[in-house]
Amino acid sequence: MLDFFTIFSKGGIVLWCFEGVRGSFSGPVNALLRSVILQERGGSNSYNHDALTLKYKLDNQFELVFVVGYQNILTLTYVDKLIDDVHKEFRDKYRNQIQQNGALGLLNGSFDFQDDFNSLLSAAEKSGKTRPKDNMRPFEESEKSKKTVKSMIEKPGEKPKENNNKKNKSSKKENLAPEAITSNKAKVSAPASTGDKEELTSEEAMQRKREEFFKKRMKTGDKANKSPKPETQKEKGKQPRVWVQGASNTKELDYSKPTTNGSTEEVTVPDDDLEALRFRSGLMAGNPPDVEYGSSSEEEEDVPSVQTEAASSAAKSSAKKSAFGGMFGMLKGLVGAKSLTLEDMEPVLEKMKDHLIAKNVAADIAVQLCESVAKRLEGKVMGTFSTVTSAVKQALQESLVQILQPKRRVDVLRDVLESQRMRRPYVITFCGVNGVGKSTNLAKISFWLIENGYSVLIAACDTFRAGAVEQLRTHTRRLNSLHPPEKHNGRTMVQLYEKGYGKDAAGIAMEAISYARNQSFDVVLVDTAGRMQDNAPLMTALAKLITVNMPDLVLFVGEALVGNEAVDQLVKFNKALADHSMSEKPRLIDGIVLTKFDTIDDKVGAAISMTYITGQPIVFVGTGQTYCDLRSLNVKAVVAALMKA
Repeated sequence: MLDFFTIFSKGGIVLWCFEGVRGSFSGPVNALLRSVILQERGGSNSYNHDALTLKYKLDNQFELVFVVGYQNILTLTYVDKLIDDVHKEFRDKYRNQIQQNGALGLLNGSFDFQDDFNSLLSAAEKSGKTRPKDNMRPFEESEKSKKTVKSMIEKPGEKPKENNNKKNKSSKKENLAPEAITSNKAKVSAPASTGDKEELTSEEAMQRKREEFFKKRMKTGDKANKSPKPETQKEKGKQPRVWVQGASNTKELDYSKPTTNGSTEEVTVPDDDLEALRFRSGLMAGNPPDVEYGSSSEEEEDVPSVQTEAASSAAKSSAKKSAFGGMFGMLKGLVGAKSLTLEDMEPVLEKMKDHLIAKNVAADIAVQLCESVAKRLEGKVMGTFSTVTSAVKQALQESLVQILQPKRRVDVLRDVLESQRMRRPYVITFCGVNGVGKSTNLAKISFWLIENGYSVLIAACDTFRAGAVEQLRTHTRRLNSLHPPEKHNGRTMVQLYEKGYGKDAAGIAMEAISYARNQSFDVVLVDTAGRMQDNAPLMTALAKLITVNMPDLVLFVGEALVGNEAVDQLVKFNKALADHSMSEKPRLIDGIVLTKFDTIDDKVGAAISMTYITGQPIVFVGTGQTYCDLRSLNVKAVVAALMKA
């Protein structure tokens, strides 16, 4: 039933292994290590790899990992009990050997655990098969048997009991005493005038009261009409346009800019902006500079240049105190020399989760991070002078750094050089939802590539949004004015390939790549239309564009402002690219461009959410409005901003 069960140390030493299927052990376990344990994604104790389900348990005190694997189609209810029993039995049996000898004991020790495992497995299988039977309750124990025939017979004078679900008004009416009801009737049947000796019915009394009420209202209305006040005329709203037959309203509808000599004025770049950009040109050579975390305005105030030693020491002590304040100020008195439990960490983890959500981390990601930290620290023996707060804070910092560190480095400049050797252009495709800044950051990346001496062809594949092609044309003209052909031996460094609107985006991208190959362009940047992640037809068109043209890099452009929405966007984009692709190994998102990073202060949680979901690196960070405002992610700065209280 089980494919394998293995026990190994966190250092990679296999202590014992059971293989039900030969050769099924190394691949899934290596995938578990790379994708879960090393990436700090241990919130769940289950992991799927191909057709296998892997369940694991961490022993933080002895630095051991217990992993069991079985087929996905099987429903084994005893696996959790088995892994707990094996964990307890193995610890009790080899506790002294592991504690005394350490790593040498793991290397040189012999762990004969096969017989113990077989007995535990058979016991777990038997417990899974034996299920408690659901015995039916006899009639004597039911409530119906307690009722008598006399209680179920209704007498003619009795009313049935009302349900408790009726409105309170009806229940109040029923609970009134008969004396109160008769008194109300007497009030209603009182004569309306002293001259009437006969008693009136309730309908006649109600009619009399209505007539008196209307007479009073009419008298007050006449008094009000005697001295009318002049009403102020209300301002009229938007008036409808009147179309007169035979008349032309083209002058009224012409909102365009005035023309000069019969042709509209071209949008020119202001001289001041051009001079400023030309002054900064040449500074973007090499990789983009790292993004820096900007402190608050209070921290940016100038500090006096001369300080006494007492003042500086006081400032240092206050900084240390503030560093331990905030969300990590709880449970400072809990010191070490004992193993951590979930009860000890629960208050700190709860506050840590709220802090991460406040920093714009998606709620699900924050919960999984806290669970991962809890599993990493549970059972770990603390030092003598360490606290629960410091241990949790240190573990969280390490987890955040591990998540943000890319599994593979995306070096665009090196990849472009490699494509030049192969005599073909390097193709980058940009995708994302509406309004995140795909075209703007595409222009920034174009400027960075030109600064490094590469020619760029921009493929206008956004054939849906009005003005998309004109926006790219304006960027192309502006970039060529900053890097004119005279500076590059008469070669135009940026060109726009466009076929207008309403055309097939995949076909335009294919033609643009072919044109770039013939004209010896170094890089092709493919701009796609913005689309919501739930729009199935547009997601199918995007998957077709990527499958047909096979770009070297697929970049997802996302905002740093979003929180939970970032998770939904990335998951559905990846799912759509996988579902609608026509190849066996579909192309998914290779990297992330994080835009509007300068608008969020220290709420940088979107970087964690996006990286955690895809596992792909953040290649570029957009921070401003000029072409020079392109950065690479600084992991330490982002983690410092997240940990700041």
